[in-house]
Amino acid sequence: MHITASTVSLTVDDVAASQRFFTTHLGYVEQAAAEGFASLSRDDAAVDIVLLARGTEVLPADQRDQRASGLILAFTTTGLEQEEKRLRAEGVEIVMPLREEPWGERLFQVADPNGVIVQFVEWAAPAAAENT
Repeated sequence: MHITASTVSLTVDDVAASQRFFTTHLGYVEQAAAEGFASLSRDDAAVDIVLLARGTEVLPADQRDQRASGLILAFTTTGLEQEEKRLRAEGVEIVMPLREEPWGERLFQVADPNGVIVQFVEWAAPAAAENT
């Protein structure tokens, strides 16, 4: 098997609202769209995103009434401080301000209009590596 791309499919109540969020604030572009569906991508290593309206028949019957929750869509990036400032200035809801975890992960989180959590991560150099 040779995987040529990766896509995450998110079930949301308002496809258009999430689509506007990802295209306006995160640089995604629409590849295809229809009622209750949008396919988005970027030109870098970011995962492609498919947005599906809750209740759509393409979802398994036992999942049709569920929405994207309990997951974090995470992007490893550079320029973390600048990204947080930019998103905050654009009015994006910051649900977790920039912080650094003891294991070296620097991160912040935002929420799209449907409550999808998007995390931006930058890895700090381990202390041992900084002293060499």
